[in-house]
Amino acid sequence: MTKQSAAKGRLLKYALAKPDATLAHPWGENVAKVRGKVFVFFGLDDGKSDYVMGVKLTRALLYAKSLPYVEAMGYGLGRSGWVSVKRPKGALPNKMFEEWIDESFDNVAPMRKTAVSSAAPKAPGRRAARRALARRTSSRSSGR
Repeated sequence: MTKQSAAKGRLLKYALAKPDATLAHPWGENVAKVRGKVFVFFGLDDGKSDYVMGVKLTRALLYAKSLPYVEAMGYGLGRSGWVSVKRPKGALPNKMFEEWIDESFDNVAPMRKTAVSSAAPKAPGRRAARRALARRTSSRSSGR
């Protein structure tokens, strides 16, 4: 196992540790999915390719595109913020790549209600608060 494939293996393991993350192999490639949606492409694990991963970025997109080993992903995905990351010279900056995996997960993972937020009582909106105030005010002025 080469250093690069070992580093890619660590990144894949990191991605699969996300909540609801699963491993899939469309087109024979390794991808990490959350609830059926791909959030990281890892490509083929043949040890020959210089492809590290593909992620969907928003916050780090401009910085990532400024790096010589990052380019917009093909097939029209680049327009949505997907980038392809090639192997940089030297060691892989795993910490930064993990942050990009986190961001891609946040961008792709469907929003879900947590048990805490769904159990919390809902505060009345402005309109409901105004109606309640108007009822109290009118009942006082009518002498009820």
